[in-house]
Amino acid sequence: MPKHGKKYRSAVQGIDLKTKHAVKDGMDLALKLAFAKFDETVDVAVCLGVDPKHSDQMIRGAVTLPHGLGKEVRVAAFCKGEKEAEAKEAGADFVGNDDLIEKIKGGWLEFDQAVATPDMMASVGKIGRILGPRGLMPNAKTGTVTFDIGKAIKEMKAGRVEFKVDKAGVIHSPLGKVSFGVDKLVDNLRTVVDTLVRLKPASAKGTYLKALAISTTMGPGIKIDVQSMPRE
Repeated sequence: MPKHGKKYRSAVQGIDLKTKHAVKDGMDLALKLAFAKFDETVDVAVCLGVDPKHSDQMIRGAVTLPHGLGKEVRVAAFCKGEKEAEAKEAGADFVGNDDLIEKIKGGWLEFDQAVATPDMMASVGKIGRILGPRGLMPNAKTGTVTFDIGKAIKEMKAGRVEFKVDKAGVIHSPLGKVSFGVDKLVDNLRTVVDTLVRLKPASAKGTYLKALAISTTMGPGIKIDVQSMPRE
């Protein structure tokens, strides 16, 4: 059983972590319990009523948060020809094709997200074993394999996050920074939840949004009453 530090124990003293809170109250509590000296990231974990063992219940997608993530996102773009100029104009930090692939083969991975045009995927696939485990592999299902590469890059820069349900049926996603404040973080949370609802598979039976919890980088998980979530 992992032991928590003195600051953590002090922060949660007198707090019942089993209680479910209304979304704004829960977010406010999570921010108040943040104790790190840096601007902590706020994350959400959503337990879904799906069975990832079935391919038609594998939830995967991406969402652009209305208030971004509060950090600079370094984007690598795999493309060639006129698409290279489009990628650079859209703000990609690194643009290339075979040269970029060779650089990655050599151990370079100084980027946070990647996008590729479809005609580059045969080459990008050669470094799939490097990019895949790190969550950097472009994928058509998340909109990162596209000829509209300029739009994809702008969305990444604006705060686009990808998510994929894990073996336990849980989705994890960052929501922004503690400094955003309650309202902006709740807006970002609502956008994530609304996206998950739209992706609900027809084969999923019973309760779909089973549980939801938010936490800061160093803070405890705060349970949220799913029924209190503001929705579109």
